[in-house]
Amino acid sequence: MDMKQKLQELHEEAVRKIQASEGLERLNEVRVAYLGKKGELTALLKGMKDVSAEERPVVGQLVNETRNKIEGILEETKKKLEAAALEAQLQEEVIDVTLPAKKAQIGHRHPNTIALEELERIFIGMGYEVVEGPEVEYADYNFTKLNIPEGHPARDEQDTFFINSSILLRSQTSPVQARTMEKGKLPIRMIAPGRVFRSDEVDATHSPSFHQVEGLVIDKKITLADLKGTLEEFARELFGPETKTKFRPHHFPFTEPSAEMDVSCFKCGGVGCRFCKGSGWIEILGCGMVHPHVLEMCGIDPKRYTGFAFGIGLERIALLKYEIDDMRLLYENDVRFLKQF
Repeated sequence: MDMKQKLQELHEEAVRKIQASEGLERLNEVRVAYLGKKGELTALLKGMKDVSAEERPVVGQLVNETRNKIEGILEETKKKLEAAALEAQLQEEVIDVTLPAKKAQIGHRHPNTIALEELERIFIGMGYEVVEGPEVEYADYNFTKLNIPEGHPARDEQDTFFINSSILLRSQTSPVQARTMEKGKLPIRMIAPGRVFRSDEVDATHSPSFHQVEGLVIDKKITLADLKGTLEEFARELFGPETKTKFRPHHFPFTEPSAEMDVSCFKCGGVGCRFCKGSGWIEILGCGMVHPHVLEMCGIDPKRYTGFAFGIGLERIALLKYEIDDMRLLYENDVRFLKQF
């Protein structure tokens, strides 16, 4: 069989396989099989050495014509297959431009976060700094340095999550105050927000995990008047300029004297309503002058320095501010509830 006939048969075979290709991938395989470095046409060219010198120019021209014909039909078929693939994609991905667009679900701050940022804004405006500490704490910082010795009821395992005899999940953020006092850098004006843990049953007003914001001021000549003035200003900033405060004697181991502070009901103005249970007052925090023994254990001379401390339940502030009647709603992750804020 002469070279011209071989080229003719190769061309016809290539055309049949190109026309039988059902996709771009198969078409590329045919191209490589005939025009690639190891393809049929390349293999045929290796037989040129057997062609006489007189016929080589003619055969070479036939080879180029065959290559051009195969490339031409390959390109034509490729365009048809690409057009068909695009048409199929457009049919499959039809977009109805008359349909309403999908709204992006954008998240926002949790009620607790909103309340915390407002508390921080108020106290930072008074010159306080925000200090954080570990949630897994030593009993020494959580109790002993806060004037709660061994045997005190607050150390009962029914009230506190102990990891071992000396390490626990902190039951208050007061250990951050003790750690700050130990550093000896005075004066101190700080708040310590964070998560705390207590062995409480879950109900509308209790949870085994919640948040506190505790404050501490240590300086020379700090008096109860400074405590009352600071917390009265805080209450007015948080609940409105008409808010009144009331301090009731109480007991806390780490402060002496100690008190609980109530604010006039911002719902009824102190007249009495369902929100304040008819009393006209709402309890919001505990406070007091730092116990001299606490100052001593933290390396501060109680004869030169005095101070006050207070503790605020963050969830309680959020519940009051947004008139939520069940604490569990804050942690159920119900979008219908959370998106209201």
